[in-house]
Amino acid sequence: MIIVMKSGCPRQEIELLFTELSRWKIVPEISVGKHKVAIGLVGDTAEIDVQQVQNLSPFIEQVLRVKKPFKRASLEFRYGEPSDVKVSTPSETITFGQNHPIVVIAGPCSVESEEMIVETALRVKAAGAKFLRGGAYKPRTSPYAFQGHGESALDWLATARSVSGLGIITEVMDGAELEMVASIADILQVGARNMQNFSLLKKVGATGKPVLLKRGLSATIEDWLMSAEYILAAGNPNVILCERGIRTFDREYTRNTLDISAIPVLRSLTHLPIAVDPSHGTGKSELVTPMAMAALAAGCDSLMVEVHPNPQKALSDGPQSLNFASFEEFMREMAPLGKFFGRWQEQKYNTKSSETQPLLSLSSWKIGVL
Repeated sequence: MIIVMKSGCPRQEIELLFTELSRWKIVPEISVGKHKVAIGLVGDTAEIDVQQVQNLSPFIEQVLRVKKPFKRASLEFRYGEPSDVKVSTPSETITFGQNHPIVVIAGPCSVESEEMIVETALRVKAAGAKFLRGGAYKPRTSPYAFQGHGESALDWLATARSVSGLGIITEVMDGAELEMVASIADILQVGARNMQNFSLLKKVGATGKPVLLKRGLSATIEDWLMSAEYILAAGNPNVILCERGIRTFDREYTRNTLDISAIPVLRSLTHLPIAVDPSHGTGKSELVTPMAMAALAAGCDSLMVEVHPNPQKALSDGPQSLNFASFEEFMREMAPLGKFFGRWQEQKYNTKSSETQPLLSLSSWKIGVL
């Protein structure tokens, strides 16, 4: 149940309303938008009469029932307004949201060495990325495949963050590693295979850290939003949904089926920001740019792209990774479409000089380390 307050409602009226609501077996949660304030009533509200709530204050504009099973994630919970997720990085505060520029996240599937991840960070930043992605711990289909360098990789990510000023996003796979990963990451990623690991979702929610929640391999949109609800219910409002392709029947020409239709569907259901990962969604580097364009046109808020210095030698996901030159071209091709939709931020970095600039920075970093 949602209570929408009238514009200009005094703060003391909201406090009085909270006092009245606290007598019922529900949890009132306030949501402040640009123009209005809403109060979500979380709990068993089936027996609560709408008119009874309406009569609690003359400053109540409307009382609505949320019929969907995902309450906090529903668009009604924000009375139709999209929510923003703000993330502070070493160099700036970045906002994920429908009314903000597209946020580009780039980096390798796996962190393979300190030098590799620092060089990648500098190069993707020069091209315009705002966040560096890289797996310290990697869930793999085969137990014999490379699983990541673990704690050492987290240290390398911390170095890359310090040198480049980029925010860090990396996956957490286990509650036992959560505190360590959260000490390095600016955004915690919950991967597709852990989307319904409800114990992990609760723990991640309790950290308060921004979370990027990837859609499960065979998850419905409702499954996905219910997983987001676990994080939100733990008291963490900073959730970004990430469409990364779902498992269908064609495995020869694409790795997964990237569900572009999920973007407008989510817009009608939830207030949460939406990211799209065209790298995992297709599994082929040549398909990344056209699918990213489709995602941008459909209304996504962020793009996550895999970038590796030498994809042919990558320890994981090489076929879907762009090299540095390809990523720079990707950013140049995305810019006109992003500007057309009013979702592109002019870059401060000159991609034409990035062939030398990041290498000079990398040399300076090496000297500093030595």
